[in-house]
Amino acid sequence: MSEQPVGEQAAPHRGPEYPIYPPPEYAWRRPVPRVVVKRDLLPAVSVLSTVALLGLAVGWLWSRLAPPQRKVITQDGQAANLTDESYHRFDALVIFMLLCFAAGVVAAVAVWYLRERRGPVVMVAATAGGALGGWLAMSVGKAWADGRWPAPATVQPLDIVSVPPPIESAWAILLWPLGTALVYGVLAAMSGMDDLGRRLG
Repeated sequence: MSEQPVGEQAAPHRGPEYPIYPPPEYAWRRPVPRVVVKRDLLPAVSVLSTVALLGLAVGWLWSRLAPPQRKVITQDGQAANLTDESYHRFDALVIFMLLCFAAGVVAAVAVWYLRERRGPVVMVAATAGGALGGWLAMSVGKAWADGRWPAPATVQPLDIVSVPPPIESAWAILLWPLGTALVYGVLAAMSGMDDLGRRLG
């Protein structure tokens, strides 16, 4: 054994020399998700048309659920309201509003399951399709209700006739797009992914 002089420390052992690379000029940053427009245009058109066609089903269902309003024929041949029958005007409007809102919720959830197309483009298409579907439901619903409760050919005084249910306010169709936008926005807010899970589709 070699003796080490007193007061001197052994030099630390150095491993093999490795080349020291310069630090990268730019630090890596997580890519920011961007709105995809061009690739989602064609699916958005399909979503808009499909949601709008749902208005046919809503209109038919309303024509079956909305109660008619019974009226009595007076001596001068005019139709007068019976007691409490005017409440059915409100019933018909509320049924239409509930159906539109339910259709908006169903449309939003169904479109949300299109994972590869999630984003504002498809949401706007679903909302616009809901507005068009509400207008279509109101139009065809009135037509089907008129066909279900046709006006009698001849009436006599004191006859009781059934009048088709009306939709008193056209603003009721807005519940469909509002319901779609609200539910889709809530689902997007609850998603913990920056891209709403598109890459997992």
